[in-house]
Amino acid sequence: MRVAAAGREDAFAGFGLPGTPGSDAFWASVGAPSSAPAEDGGWVTLFLWRGSSPARIEFESWSEPVPLRRWAESDCWYAEVRMPARLRVTYRFVVEDAAHPDPFNPAGAGGDRSIVATPDAPEQPYWPVVGPDAVLPVPRARIRWSSDRLGGRRTVRVHPAGGGGPVVLLLDGDDWLYLHPAVTAFDAAVAAGELPPVTLVFLPAKDRAAEFTCRPELWEAVRDELLPLVAESGVPADPERLVVAGQSLGGLSAVYAALEFPELVSRVACQSGSFWWTPDALEWADPLGGPVGGAIAERLRKGAFLSGLRVAFDVGEHEDRMLPHCEVTEGLAERAGATVRVSRSASGHDRAGWRHALLRDVGWALGE
Repeated sequence: MRVAAAGREDAFAGFGLPGTPGSDAFWASVGAPSSAPAEDGGWVTLFLWRGSSPARIEFESWSEPVPLRRWAESDCWYAEVRMPARLRVTYRFVVEDAAHPDPFNPAGAGGDRSIVATPDAPEQPYWPVVGPDAVLPVPRARIRWSSDRLGGRRTVRVHPAGGGGPVVLLLDGDDWLYLHPAVTAFDAAVAAGELPPVTLVFLPAKDRAAEFTCRPELWEAVRDELLPLVAESGVPADPERLVVAGQSLGGLSAVYAALEFPELVSRVACQSGSFWWTPDALEWADPLGGPVGGAIAERLRKGAFLSGLRVAFDVGEHEDRMLPHCEVTEGLAERAGATVRVSRSASGHDRAGWRHALLRDVGWALGE
């Protein structure tokens, strides 16, 4: 793939954009970022920003920020970014310290982010394309939860997909409510027969580092406070069949709960669990540089009987430093007797890449 040369009127023709960059005709033809095959494999993806001030692209975990170059003296700023095969990533433009979604890309993730995928990235059925200005559907049913164990108040939304059924506890619930349209996706998957009816419980976090780092208080509060409130909410739900779905620190917490509260948590969908975590890891300059598998691997090596656990592990295939921590945890859980499913998503450490695994693995966890 050739790099654009300033002065060529058709410089971006290889990306399907004829005309002089910065002209009205050029901007009229611009859409979402376009990818072309790189000569040595992978892709080159063209990102465009229209404005008068310098801009940069910030990616969700996958890459360092990329500055955009200005085309001659025009209002066209561009970057040709090398991307590996099979990548879906969240990004945003930053101009004068203000974050913006891509105005040419219809796929958003909240008010200041967009999503792009290379042409070979797998499809994500049931997840609709929603713009950055879209208002996502929020369940009407809500629980005002004042927790004695966790302190403070939080609003927990509850949605009976397909009429309701087993409880699916979504950690970091606000992200799945307001950034990624989980309500719509679960409804569509249930309607298509890919999932049984379930009751989604969106649990927001107040302090992720405190609540999701292998502490019993969260799971005592879920058991003794939240699930009884769900049962009393009037929304059809079966708290006895519970799936916990968590990502990153949420995935760590879900697996911790399965180890320490097996009578409560026996079905887990874990995406990119933070299995590097140890009690002092967050104090290190390089938190991922400690013992492989962290505290969870140490706990599993001491002995665990997990024959009643179904756990689906997924991690982004581009998360090079996360993979060793996840792989050792996956193996130890299986050797301890758990029924384990392992997969890799076409992403970095990014919810945009985990979305299909969330639906698929919740369905698998509910199997027998």
